[in-house]
Amino acid sequence: MKVLSLIPPMTQLNTPYPSTAYLTGFLRSHGVDAVQEDLALALVLSFFTPEGMSEIHAQALNVSEESRSASVNFFLDYFDSYQSTIAPTISFLQGRDSTLSHRINTRDFLPEGPRFASLDAFDDEEAGDPLSWAFGALGSQDRARHLATLYLNDLSDVLRDAVDDRFEFVRYAESLASSQPTFTPLAGALQAKPTLMDLHLQELASKAIERHQPNVVLLSVPFPGAMYAALRIAQVIKKSHPEIKIALGGGYVNTELRALSDARIFDYVDFITLDSGERPLLALLEHISGKRSTERLVRTFIRNSSNQVQYLNWQELDVPFEEVGTATWDGLPLDSYLSLLDMLNPMHRLWSDGRWNKLTVAHGCYWKKCSFCDVSLDYISRYETASASLLVDRIEQIVEETGQTGFHFVDEAAPPKILKALAEELIRRKVLISWWGNIRFEKTFTPELAELLAKSGCIAMSGGLEVASDRLLNLMKKGVSVEQVAQVTKGFSDAGILVHAYLMYGFPTQTAQETVDALEYVRQLFENRCIQSGFFHRFICTVHSPVGQNPQEYGIELIPLPEITFAKNDVAFIDPTGVDHDILGQGLKKAIYNYMHGVGFEIKTQSWFDGLGVAVPKTTVSKSFIEKALYR
Repeated sequence: MKVLSLIPPMTQLNTPYPSTAYLTGFLRSHGVDAVQEDLALALVLSFFTPEGMSEIHAQALNVSEESRSASVNFFLDYFDSYQSTIAPTISFLQGRDSTLSHRINTRDFLPEGPRFASLDAFDDEEAGDPLSWAFGALGSQDRARHLATLYLNDLSDVLRDAVDDRFEFVRYAESLASSQPTFTPLAGALQAKPTLMDLHLQELASKAIERHQPNVVLLSVPFPGAMYAALRIAQVIKKSHPEIKIALGGGYVNTELRALSDARIFDYVDFITLDSGERPLLALLEHISGKRSTERLVRTFIRNSSNQVQYLNWQELDVPFEEVGTATWDGLPLDSYLSLLDMLNPMHRLWSDGRWNKLTVAHGCYWKKCSFCDVSLDYISRYETASASLLVDRIEQIVEETGQTGFHFVDEAAPPKILKALAEELIRRKVLISWWGNIRFEKTFTPELAELLAKSGCIAMSGGLEVASDRLLNLMKKGVSVEQVAQVTKGFSDAGILVHAYLMYGFPTQTAQETVDALEYVRQLFENRCIQSGFFHRFICTVHSPVGQNPQEYGIELIPLPEITFAKNDVAFIDPTGVDHDILGQGLKKAIYNYMHGVGFEIKTQSWFDGLGVAVPKTTVSKSFIEKALYR
């Protein structure tokens, strides 16, 4: 039996999404003939060729003149330049032609569409170059990659405006799947006339099937923005190869389809599995081979003979984390991923820049108390670890296979005890890697531990400061304080480790005063070099979180959901404070953007909200709060 795992569009372009690598490595360790392909990358690259530019050009000409966006008009005006520069630019971003940076940096090589207007925001009048503040006289490779990324972003806008209005680089038709109560929007889109984007994807899927001749196809859907494309792939397979069995799984499925009862999705797939895929897959492959009855499937949805959705969950222990095997990237085009540089901030850029080997240090979260998090689901609630020795064995095996020594530890929150042991083992065995990951900013991360992690190759850390308000941090059971976060992050920064803070606004009962005060704390954290990067996320209440399950404890009232037969996750609520968080979010994001570029610290905190049509109070936070916290 041959199993083909596919990454559907869209995920990310700089490195493979790791789910298929995990599953392929696991299945091979059990003697299964398993292969994998990344159709997300393949779809984008299929357009970014001279021939692809011609196809886009034809589509753009079909857009009426009065409906054309600025991006489409610019593309049509400079089409010849786009067509001649696309191939060398892609080659440059793939690391195949570094000398092209000199031509790109002349600012005469690439056509510069609307996205290049962002360069004006930080214009250096003295130097006469809007990028000199970031790159100086050196950094020609980074400068060129930033320009080339803006160029691709312009083309992404053209693809959205002229080819398929559902397209983005990191999501595709997300609104069709995210928290959709019925399957009807997806069903309608799948039955509609295919767009040029769909036709490219269908051709890529057909070629992958012909290339590998699988008996089973696994579609991994990590986000809502990959669901539509996954089903388009399944649709092609079912039409031409109805004998192939198709299974659907991944983060989106695990989170949003747990209450599934709409059987129409099974027109496209045969099985839908929940949570960690190892045990359900072993059971499923035995079932397809005739060695296991339907009733003994594990955490699997099917459509039964009565045309109804049936959930089967034969009780078997999950595969222990130490026995899931080592991920493999065999079959993925590691030399074809695009190293993009869309954000000049040195920490923020890590998500899109560079080819990182993804690795999980521990399954689940050791804290699992945060009230905004889906702590009731397996990916958070089931906490398992592996020994440091085994983790370093996996690291060495991955480096040998990929030739890459950069690692992104993709844990929900990497445990300090495990990271300490891992660092010591890396140092003891003289394994030289660069790595970054996600943690809780807890007091266990002392300056001494930060120094040890840096010595082992740690270059960056991200973690949740969330609302930057001690009252709300206590309410959300985060287990940290603003003062503690300041001390921990400063320890990392002093050790030479970049720090990114996940920030949140709109948490239940959060007031406008607390929002302004939170931004002041964040300003001081940047100014005191505790953090180098941050991002404000709008709080979303989910049905799997403590807030969604016990709203009265958080002072809110949930708005009743409609009848759910498909996706169930986000739930709206009524907050008695009545604060317009969407408006305040505009000021927060403007401020954080400037802080990440090292400017705007002298601006009064409340001034970031000027012009938004909402009254905002002055901050009540002492201007020296963080400075004093660092020296207590």
